[in-house]
Amino acid sequence: MSSQGLYHTHDAEILARVIEPEKSGLDPDLARYLLTLDFRLLDTGRMNALAQKGCEGDLTASEEAELESYRHVGHLLALIHSKARASLKHSLG
Repeated sequence: MSSQGLYHTHDAEILARVIEPEKSGLDPDLARYLLTLDFRLLDTGRMNALAQKGCEGDLTASEEAELESYRHVGHLLALIHSKARASLKHSLG
């Protein structure tokens, strides 16, 4: 693993500790809004194209960095969505 990948792993762990996705605490309206945040169709297509190119071993360094950025944003979205779902579950219970 490159040192850059190692730092990103630490970033993800730190974000998870900051966001605490397993805990509730968000206003239900905010939680519902956060669940609407997602990649646009254009970005999804770009991610798929980069992933395919990566499977073929044809990514440039710039494309590899771009794909890694998509992964990081996807991880952040997953943490935010998890927090939002926990908050909505708590507000219903």
